[in-house]
Amino acid sequence: MAAGLNDYLNGQFNIKAQDIRTYSPLTLAYIGDAIFDVIIRSILVNKGNTAVNKLHTRASSIVKAPTQARIVAAVMDELTEDEKDIYRRGRNSKPHTKAKNATTMDYLEATGFEAVMGYLYLKNDMDRACALVKLGIEKLELDIL
Repeated sequence: MAAGLNDYLNGQFNIKAQDIRTYSPLTLAYIGDAIFDVIIRSILVNKGNTAVNKLHTRASSIVKAPTQARIVAAVMDELTEDEKDIYRRGRNSKPHTKAKNATTMDYLEATGFEAVMGYLYLKNDMDRACALVKLGIEKLELDIL
């Protein structure tokens, strides 16, 4: 697989690559949250110059836990067995925080989705991460593309 951003950053900062199978689901979700946010923000920004407050409002409506939970539900049948395993581990984790505007179940399902995004990023499979995000957006008919 081609080197991705994670490999690039490891090289730039002289960090030895780690075995991602050793990462906790919450660690995967931590980076996955940021990756999903970057994907959504990039889509919005690359559609053209827009007022920052509008960009923020639109991005926030998509990256919040209830929307992430809906996205993962929409793409669940398309996940590989490895991705489903990562999702379950993330969903079943015991986060020490709680979402401000989400049910506990939405928050846990969003954590599972973020874990999948983090897993795909760390294994340098942004094509797959973007394909899942795109499929979820299309299935939910979110007005972003």
